[in-house]
Amino acid sequence: MQMWPSLIAKAKEGGVDVIQTYVFWNLHEPQPGQYEFNGRYDLVKFIQEIQAQGLYVCLRIGPYIESEWTYGGFPFWLHDIPSIVFRTDNEPFKYFMQNFTTKIVNLMKSEGLYASQGGPIILSQIENEYQNIEAAFHEKGASYVGWAAKMAVDLGTGVPWVMCKQTDAPDPVINTCNGMRCGETFGGPNSPNKPSLWTENWTSFYQVYGGEPYIRSAQDIAFHVILFIAKKGSYINYYMYHGGTNFGRTASAYVITSYYDQAPLDEYGLLRQPKWGHLKELHAVIKNCSTPLLQGVQSNFSIGQFQQAYVFEEGNGGCVAFLVNNDSTNNATVQFRNNSFELLPKSISILPDCQNIIFNTAKVNTKPNERITTSSKMLNADDMWEEFRDVIPNFSDTSLQSNSLLEHMNTTKDKSDYLWYTFSFQSNSSCTVPVLHIESLGHVVHSYINNKFVEAGHGNHDTKGFSMDIPISLTDGMNNVSILSVMVGLPDSGPFLESRFAGLTRVEIQCSTSHLLYDFTNYTWGYQIGLVGEKLEVYKEQNLDDVEWTEINPSYTNQSLTWYKTVFDAPIDNGDDPIALNMSSMGKGEVWVNEQSIGRYWVSFHTSKGNPSQTLYHVPRSFLKPSGNLLIVLEELNGDPLRISLDTISVADLHSPISYYHLPQ
Repeated sequence: MQMWPSLIAKAKEGGVDVIQTYVFWNLHEPQPGQYEFNGRYDLVKFIQEIQAQGLYVCLRIGPYIESEWTYGGFPFWLHDIPSIVFRTDNEPFKYFMQNFTTKIVNLMKSEGLYASQGGPIILSQIENEYQNIEAAFHEKGASYVGWAAKMAVDLGTGVPWVMCKQTDAPDPVINTCNGMRCGETFGGPNSPNKPSLWTENWTSFYQVYGGEPYIRSAQDIAFHVILFIAKKGSYINYYMYHGGTNFGRTASAYVITSYYDQAPLDEYGLLRQPKWGHLKELHAVIKNCSTPLLQGVQSNFSIGQFQQAYVFEEGNGGCVAFLVNNDSTNNATVQFRNNSFELLPKSISILPDCQNIIFNTAKVNTKPNERITTSSKMLNADDMWEEFRDVIPNFSDTSLQSNSLLEHMNTTKDKSDYLWYTFSFQSNSSCTVPVLHIESLGHVVHSYINNKFVEAGHGNHDTKGFSMDIPISLTDGMNNVSILSVMVGLPDSGPFLESRFAGLTRVEIQCSTSHLLYDFTNYTWGYQIGLVGEKLEVYKEQNLDDVEWTEINPSYTNQSLTWYKTVFDAPIDNGDDPIALNMSSMGKGEVWVNEQSIGRYWVSFHTSKGNPSQTLYHVPRSFLKPSGNLLIVLEELNGDPLRISLDTISVADLHSPISYYHLPQ
């Protein structure tokens, strides 16, 4: 929240006119009829800050938003409404969707925030990329689209509504494009009285655990922005211009805590150059051409095998031209209005008077910068840390029991990432080489035999499930098996979201030497939702004494499910530079600073190049006190907290030529 004014100011300085934001249903209505608009969730204050800085707003209410946000933005209580089916012509769903949408619209009206009231909101969005799943609902999909459009329009905001990626958006709702190349892929408005709008121009792409960051060049973004404008596009939103941080448990399945760090403003709100500067220059040029773009007549014609001209010309002589070279490897010499022009590969040149080139998308005049990470404080003293080992439950400890494997999400109700599956059984002495076989549609599994950690396994973003075959040791007599299923965010997209299955689907113990098979899939299971430390909220200062903390033992290995705590002072040697925890020595878990969750971490999940997807975790300075800051780390695996450090983040210009051409995309 404290970052809002600075982020908006940097966007404005970069030539942005409109701030586009989603509305997060799960944050604003955590329980039916209970609304939350305070602090970081103060939507009105955010919009008023945008207005105070002279910018406009596109409010994407949804209320389904996807956006790599857990459950697509839906509050989990929606899952338990009887007979509900999400995002279709289903009365229970429509009731709650209309109720929330109306709540948001009325809140905006009450504060005079729509443009029709003199406010900054010029566009609103209903639904989100629905056409991706519409066919799954057959005729109820089309009727839902009609209902959603009419419901939104009838709310009487006085400003247009949009539906993104919805070619059949009913009048007067405007169909819009999402993607990286809408100048090439968008079929255009479905009615001649609708403008051509691009609601998501992806400046990078979301990143998942095990995935490398997606690098999209400033040149490529600029090329497709200009191409869209040349084809009569009138609105382009960068998704994201600033992505920020998925604090807490807000990221969707397998999505990392940092969001769109490669955007023009990075996760910390710092300029990412040359992306920010190149787009700023482009915005200024386009604004200077606004009169012929708005009032001129467009024409387009070929000026070469891979070259095209788009011209906007007024009757009084005002003119702007866009010369496009679609050849990705070669310069092109073209003739335009009796002049010869050299066009760089895969570029568009802008001629604001149809005579002189003043901007080329492939020519970057902004120096690139690089991120500098400076270690400010090592948290490496043994006596700084204390630990609490969470309790491994056995079947006899559980109160929730069932004769089958329960679905993970429906059992936890998203109150925790964690669900214990436990059972006890009498081993046959002839089972000499036992193997525990587990199949799961969850994300992570930790297995324990007789309270001892055996092995962990996990899936990935692109597969629905995974299996494990774990050699184990059994004792004569009764054995306790405890399996911890972990979700790393809920799914965020696709049809029938309310019916998804997660968690264990099959558990067996195979005895290869005697060919015995114990199938526990339909067996008596005991369940525990969450960890003991979660239930006791040991990340809160007032609850620290509810468990017994002990001195850390740096020589102890194979230690799982451990809570660590320490206190630290805020860095003072780097001014206002953003702060991050360097978690590169840890495995997987979650971190709290002064009772605020700064998100999940999963450093042990490496990319195909052998790198963690994320090691630095943003701690906003507003979360910190000058001294005595409480740091709590929940480590699932075997990380080393003695090598955690507090780093400061800055950027510095790279020493490079002031102009360079068409980098690889």
